[in-house]
Amino acid sequence: MDYFQGVVEDYLRSRRSRFVNSECLIQLDPDKERKGRHWYCDFLTVDFSERTAYLCEVTFARGLQSLTKRLNAWISHWSEVRGAIFRDCGIPEDWAVATWLFVPHEYKAQILSRLKWPGQDDFAVPLMPEPRITSLEEVMPWKYRSWNGTRFESR
Repeated sequence: MDYFQGVVEDYLRSRRSRFVNSECLIQLDPDKERKGRHWYCDFLTVDFSERTAYLCEVTFARGLQSLTKRLNAWISHWSEVRGAIFRDCGIPEDWAVATWLFVPHEYKAQILSRLKWPGQDDFAVPLMPEPRITSLEEVMPWKYRSWNGTRFESR
């Protein structure tokens, strides 16, 4: 785990409605870890108040290549990714599954432009929702209350 993952993990845990599983294995095939069909997600964050499981990824890499590759793989296999989360993590199937990215502020717009969304023709195939994106600058410990995750008021 790199330094910023620890900072993000503290931020995610600051809300008491959230539970965090670090380095969570997402395995499309339940009995094998095949190349291109399994990933270790930085954090699987379950938010009980939102009834949502978030696949959280953290990066401050300039090029965003690894993150883009991973997200595009998830987009291509979204139905299977959701199924693996429900099956392996015990998340109720009526809950939402989404992605939550933590990147430097300057990269927030870039990441969305690099994702390859499939056509909307087949409505039977669930599409990955657009990622929630939080800048790394927003999760510094002096910007929020550690017991409930709310931001400090600006003076």
